[in-house]
Amino acid sequence: MTHAALYAERLKRADEAAALIRSGAKVAMGLGVSQPPAVLKAIADRAERGEVEDVNLYYLLSCRIAADTVLRYELMDRIRPWSLFHSAIERKLEQRAFEEGRPNPVRFIPTGFQQSPRLLCDEVGMDALVCTVSPMDEDGFFSFGTNTDYAKPVSQTARTVIVEVNPNMPRVFGDCTIHVSKVAAVVEHAAPLVEVPKAEPQPNDLIIGGVIAGLIEDGATLQMGIGALPNAVCDALRGHKHLGVHTEMLTPGLVELMQAGVADHSRKTLHPGVGVFTFAMGDRNTYDFLDGNRGMEAHPVSYVNDPAVIARNAKMVSVNATLQIDLTGACCSEFLNGRQFTAAGGQLDFVRGAHASDGGKSIIACHSTAAKGAASRIVARLDGPVTTPRNDTHIVATEHGWVNLKGLSTDQRARALIGLAAPQFRDELTRSAVEQGLI
Repeated sequence: MTHAALYAERLKRADEAAALIRSGAKVAMGLGVSQPPAVLKAIADRAERGEVEDVNLYYLLSCRIAADTVLRYELMDRIRPWSLFHSAIERKLEQRAFEEGRPNPVRFIPTGFQQSPRLLCDEVGMDALVCTVSPMDEDGFFSFGTNTDYAKPVSQTARTVIVEVNPNMPRVFGDCTIHVSKVAAVVEHAAPLVEVPKAEPQPNDLIIGGVIAGLIEDGATLQMGIGALPNAVCDALRGHKHLGVHTEMLTPGLVELMQAGVADHSRKTLHPGVGVFTFAMGDRNTYDFLDGNRGMEAHPVSYVNDPAVIARNAKMVSVNATLQIDLTGACCSEFLNGRQFTAAGGQLDFVRGAHASDGGKSIIACHSTAAKGAASRIVARLDGPVTTPRNDTHIVATEHGWVNLKGLSTDQRARALIGLAAPQFRDELTRSAVEQGLI
């Protein structure tokens, strides 16, 4: 059969595609921007009518699309969320259940982002994948667009693959396609992509951004997270030259560096001349920049976030945020107020990969305080799990400066980190360090 004939054979309405999801199925849902609105609504409608139950939904980073459909609170007895990375949506579901005295409806699976394809494909085993893709090309391939991450690996093992074709999804190059012969259903649905506007930096963001930019050499390859602080770092890099990109998440700040010619990938030792990412989340400019751009490649997260792969980029620099750091350098980046807030994501992947790089640097960045100055982010003991172990933490930066923890003893680390804390907390932290025998 021709590609067009295969496409026509598999073309279905959203409700017809959703009917392929049976009760008890384990379903991988696309991450973030790739969550398919028409298909997810059809699955939610089936659950609401009692036509399907015990659907186990596995995913990272849900968006409004999922919140309005399959992650509605009233469907939690029929659709079971298995989150590998919390967003505000899971936190709200958990809070409502807590207030009503009901069991937590969200099951959280601790894992690193790089491990997620193996977890989904081998440890759990997916019956189905549902995600958004770009329109089919002349050779019969759909591009996963903004989200290759775990979608590509799961598409190779899941029994049923349902794709929602959206003309607004950018066509991206790299190891990021699926052939029409491999999908069970094609649903056509045009809808605006989820956008995350660029967060505006605050004064302390600008200070920290300047500190970090001063640590980055021309010709370095970058990984950045999302938010006002990474954006401030990108803004402070406008005077640099020949930067490269190898990042799990492609953000508006990185895109603007490439559009300005600051990041041209010309000095990269891995994929020279090409920016590499595994998923993108940003504004329309981000998506337009990706569409048909041969200078960008998307690859599965099992490749992009592999520390051994990351380390092949000379002068690799990773910049990640944390919620807390203790006096020995251990970081908690996923737990807040006694509850799961996000997840480990790819932080440790890039911490280890960047430090192993020739001339590389791993930077943990944070404001020295939280809660409008009422709490210190540098603490005597962490309130949650360790995301980045003290053995791995390299450079720490706050608005009060930076320190390289490698080679420092525990007493030297404690003194250095107290020096990065807000002045009003330093005496208390010093007392705690003495009580713990650190100094």
